[in-house]
Amino acid sequence: MPEADSEKKVFSYDEAAALLPEVRRLTEAAYQRVADLGSGTAEGMATTEVQGRIEGIVGAWAQALMEMGIEVKGLWLIDFDNGSGCYCWRYPEESLQFYHSYEDGFRGRMRIQ
Repeated sequence: MPEADSEKKVFSYDEAAALLPEVRRLTEAAYQRVADLGSGTAEGMATTEVQGRIEGIVGAWAQALMEMGIEVKGLWLIDFDNGSGCYCWRYPEESLQFYHSYEDGFRGRMRIQ
């Protein structure tokens, strides 16, 4: 079994943009499963059971993205480290449109051209 990579993965814009369709697919699927649980398809389940299922869905989503070298920053919010800051994406954005410095984080998002 390979050792865990202690260095962060660094993405070029093209590499990050190329991963985005898969990221969107995984995120959309997880988002929909969570929405379904919250919209009545979970009738008859205890609140704690619904919460546990939601946590499992979100945890599996986050794990899948982290295995790709992507940083999960919040619910449906991710960063692609580019070595000098991050390309930032939040569901349901259509494409990779934002960047922020390490220091500014999400609040300092700037549109990429």
